[in-house]
Amino acid sequence: MSRYTGAVCRYCRREGEKLFLKGERCYSEKCAFQRRSYAPGQHGQGRKKASEYGSQLRMKQKARRYYGVHESQFAKYFDMAVRQSGITGENLLKILESRMDNIVYRAGFANSRKEARQLVLHRHFTVNGRTVNIPSYLIKEGDTVAVRSTDIDKIKGAVEANSARPKPVWMDVAENTALINRLPERSEIDFNVEEQFIVEYYSR
Repeated sequence: MSRYTGAVCRYCRREGEKLFLKGERCYSEKCAFQRRSYAPGQHGQGRKKASEYGSQLRMKQKARRYYGVHESQFAKYFDMAVRQSGITGENLLKILESRMDNIVYRAGFANSRKEARQLVLHRHFTVNGRTVNIPSYLIKEGDTVAVRSTDIDKIKGAVEANSARPKPVWMDVAENTALINRLPERSEIDFNVEEQFIVEYYSR
């Protein structure tokens, strides 16, 4: 499976908005998107209006990059969303929000989802008392995610840096633990995406 190792700030520039992929840097004046908000590449400042397919593709890519998910895994999540009752697009976003790395990031234990994935892989968190080292592990309603290694500088730094930022209303965060009361509603997911475009892309 291929892995992109270039500058992730190009993703934000390509999608035309901040995706907050680099933690604290995204909130500072060093943010590349603030300095160059146009798409990367030779023709970045002269792109034409996208077609219907192009808009659907861009929305899918935007969601994939925002949550840091590979193409095959994203398609798997879409299949899961289709099989669930309710609105497919909202189901897809709920699945993405329930990923272990996203929960760690949302709870303020990491400055970015990429950092959260690394911390999860290094076995620094538990779910209901059991160590979980799979970033794609799907958290369920009622689960408790806790910091297993409280002396890790990255985690302590992230907790301090994110202490003033509001936490999702669907989880309770206290004493290095996050209790997932329920999965979020669509209105509680602060991600500017039109999920219907993603549904249309996979329904072609």
